[in-house]
Amino acid sequence: MADTTAVAMPERYPVEYDVEPQLTDRNRLTVAFRIILAIPHLLLVGGPGFALGLGFGFGGRGWRGDEGWDAGSWWFGGSGGVIGVAAGVVAIIAWFAIVFTRKHPQGLWSFTRFYMGWRSRAVAYMALLRDEYPPFGDGEYPVRYEAEYPEGERDFWSVLLRIIYVIPHLIVLFFLSIAWFITAVIAWFAILFTGNYPEGLYKFAVGYLRWSLRVETYVYLMRDEYPPFRFEP
Repeated sequence: MADTTAVAMPERYPVEYDVEPQLTDRNRLTVAFRIILAIPHLLLVGGPGFALGLGFGFGGRGWRGDEGWDAGSWWFGGSGGVIGVAAGVVAIIAWFAIVFTRKHPQGLWSFTRFYMGWRSRAVAYMALLRDEYPPFGDGEYPVRYEAEYPEGERDFWSVLLRIIYVIPHLIVLFFLSIAWFITAVIAWFAILFTGNYPEGLYKFAVGYLRWSLRVETYVYLMRDEYPPFRFEP
């Protein structure tokens, strides 16, 4: 007799990120010099991993021997780039607007959405997930980032205490960023020697970026729903 028990599915989160897989026949030359090629985007929208545009990158630090931890290492994210600074200022303005009016001004939200869309494409390139050079700003690219504008009144307490609520995610993402960097180095060598990106490492990288971009979207006040602790869509 067939089992008709319903399987509970995770609730859909209103922020989505996905990358069209490119596992084989990779461009070894652009992969070899990816760090250099990505510099313009890195300066504008920051690197892979969780990053705040005002320069407070959790996990955005690199070890420099006796000097200790220093901000700006591209592989852990660093700041959100020049445009990320503007997005950080916009988030602060939006915070006050939401706290006092319960509304997120559409223009401020749209600017942050523009930044996050650009960033989502650029970090996929920096993370070796695609070989096509990403557009500057909006444009066609085999990466999908979607975020829905929050209609109606915003959650006052969620917005007021956002930086506290997000701490558990920041802790998890710190350790995930280290794991992702290790797998990215392995994938870099794998592509150079075989022309292929190992599928397991690829899925982990996409999941890590999905998680970190959801959290960034939450921190930038674009949504009030708490991000899920998971890699999956």
